[in-house]
Amino acid sequence: MKTDVLKSIRETEEEYQVMIRDAQAERKKSLSDAELEAENLVRKAQKDAEDYRNQRLTEARAEAQNRYAEIVREGEARAEALEAQGSKNHAKAVDFIVSRFKEQLHVKA
Repeated sequence: MKTDVLKSIRETEEEYQVMIRDAQAERKKSLSDAELEAENLVRKAQKDAEDYRNQRLTEARAEAQNRYAEIVREGEARAEALEAQGSKNHAKAVDFIVSRFKEQLHVKA
């Protein structure tokens, strides 16, 4: 009877040792899975941040290009207006210079 009890105790201890090893293996696997998931989340967050940064840079470049084109258009319009104004006054300026030249000629003659 004593040997049966001791044998039963030993078997129970062995069962518990197996259960403890299984629990430790499961714990290691859970920790490994959690670390892997955390690494994946960090990589995804970094990729999302990089994608967002690239998107914002693209938008900023497009906005700067649009602003540049707008400034160039405004400058060209102002240059055309000044040229038109100058062309309109060109005949008057030539007449004025010629008349002043004639006046100078008559004064000296």
